[in-house]
Amino acid sequence: MSLLFDIVICIQNGISAFKVDQRKLIKEAMRVTRSGGTVLFSSYSERFWEDRLEWFQLQSDYGLIGELDNSATREGVIVCKDGFRASTIGPDDYVLLTSGFDAAPIITEVDGSSIFCELRVK
Repeated sequence: MSLLFDIVICIQNGISAFKVDQRKLIKEAMRVTRSGGTVLFSSYSERFWEDRLEWFQLQSDYGLIGELDNSATREGVIVCKDGFRASTIGPDDYVLLTSGFDAAPIITEVDGSSIFCELRVK
């Protein structure tokens, strides 16, 4: 018997900063969610770029992440000189990433800071 969850949540950097195949991550989240359950992903909104960049710069300044590569950091992607990379997943990206799965994405922007993608597992 396999363990299934009512809801699986992967917020912010879970889908955009860890070195994973995003479609495989979505597929696995749906696999471990019971029928009728919910899978929820989120990423940062493009409108939150300046705040997000400042937050990453502070983390870098305190040695929590590597030094930012300012020449490569742009258009929703944060790059550090040590190879760390964090992207932004927008509404159109979520539509593409979830295409072919048996669940229509419900995409919502909250407070101009986050994009949520909700999938109901059939």
